[in-house]
Amino acid sequence: MKQFRTPYFFRWIFHRRVWGFSRRNGIVYLTFDDGPTPECTHWILDQLAERNIKATFFCVGSNAKKHPDLMERMQSEGHTIGNHTMRHEKGTQTKKEDYLKSVEEAAEFVPSQLFRPPYGRIPMGYTKELRKKYNVIMWTWLSYDYHPEVSPERILKRAETIQSGDILVLHDNVKSFDKLKETLPDLLSLIEKKGLKFSPISA
Repeated sequence: MKQFRTPYFFRWIFHRRVWGFSRRNGIVYLTFDDGPTPECTHWILDQLAERNIKATFFCVGSNAKKHPDLMERMQSEGHTIGNHTMRHEKGTQTKKEDYLKSVEEAAEFVPSQLFRPPYGRIPMGYTKELRKKYNVIMWTWLSYDYHPEVSPERILKRAETIQSGDILVLHDNVKSFDKLKETLPDLLSLIEKKGLKFSPISA
């Protein structure tokens, strides 16, 4: 069973991580993980520019190193960036020392106080250490745009539950791109019709 909305008890268990923002501000926070990716990022940025929407991109350090032009475009167009490790390591399968080293290595190419763990999984002890330098940003709504069994129609249907204060996760990678092209324009329209505004996440 796919949990598009993050169960509320996760916020209680992992309370040192950021799971969302005020329900009263009328704002949602659009985020993209895994980029920058030349095949995808320019298209995403074009879509956002057409609507004057600002988002947050959690970038893998190795990709940022290869594509400084895309990093520059993101920031020059008013988007914020966040650290997503150097090589997209899974925290539950990586030693703490190696994981923290990866985050710091990525910081050279992704200068930001925002961090999101790949796969959304890190031991609590890693969070405690990371919070000395970073705000650990999670999410309240996951698109599953990467999952082969989740159709664009299902993503848009579940997007009807999006509400003020939500942090939304989509992906800036080749694996998700075909589905993203089918869903992102309609997703943005759906959110705008709800009367909600978009904002990047600030440190």
